[in-house]
Amino acid sequence: MTDIWTGSEQLPFYGFIVRALFVYLYIFLMVKVIGQRSMANIDPLDFIFGVVIGDVVGETVSSGDEELTGPFAGAAMIAFLHWLLSFASLKLPRFRRVIEDEPFIIIENGQILNDMLKKTNMTIEQLLMELRQNDASNLNEIDYAILEPNGQVSVIKKSPFNAATGYDIGLNPQNEGYPHVIIADGKLISANMEKIMNRKQLENGLIDHGYNRIEDVFLMTVNDKGEWYLSPRLRV
Repeated sequence: MTDIWTGSEQLPFYGFIVRALFVYLYIFLMVKVIGQRSMANIDPLDFIFGVVIGDVVGETVSSGDEELTGPFAGAAMIAFLHWLLSFASLKLPRFRRVIEDEPFIIIENGQILNDMLKKTNMTIEQLLMELRQNDASNLNEIDYAILEPNGQVSVIKKSPFNAATGYDIGLNPQNEGYPHVIIADGKLISANMEKIMNRKQLENGLIDHGYNRIEDVFLMTVNDKGEWYLSPRLRV
């Protein structure tokens, strides 16, 4: 058993599996300790999986004298453990809280919760930066701010400061729907075009928008309302 911890040139097959398990659990604990702010947009499990897999199999790429059986077994163990934890967090809500960080309210009813800032290792400067990136630089407009499990901050503004929608002013606007890409980099995507129009309609529409050829268009999209977007193709 000590060879598994200290290492050995004659490490048995199962030793690589146990060592991979140790490394995975160690990095998992480190990620939980340093908190979600350090992960930014990276899911903690995916981060651990990428780091450990890279370490386990990376040496076999740079060193040609190592047998592949042990590292491959360790990588398979890591992949299985990653899948098992992801599956368990999906099926077991209580276990999910162990794997995934919960959201933290850092501004409540317009008041900054300084104890939560300390708990999440966030400085005032970092909070203000996140608020500016959410177009919420005026603190008087903010009702709630939440540090999400992915490390991002979500902002809920007070009702009077939310942008007015069509419904707020008595309108009933039609949904724009999904923008279908018709032309990309000067090339026609026929399958998308045929869902909306025929070739003649496309050519006439391009002329109406000031384009004589499909090749002159870098990007063209049409949404479900029939609105066109065109960007010219700039030739160097």
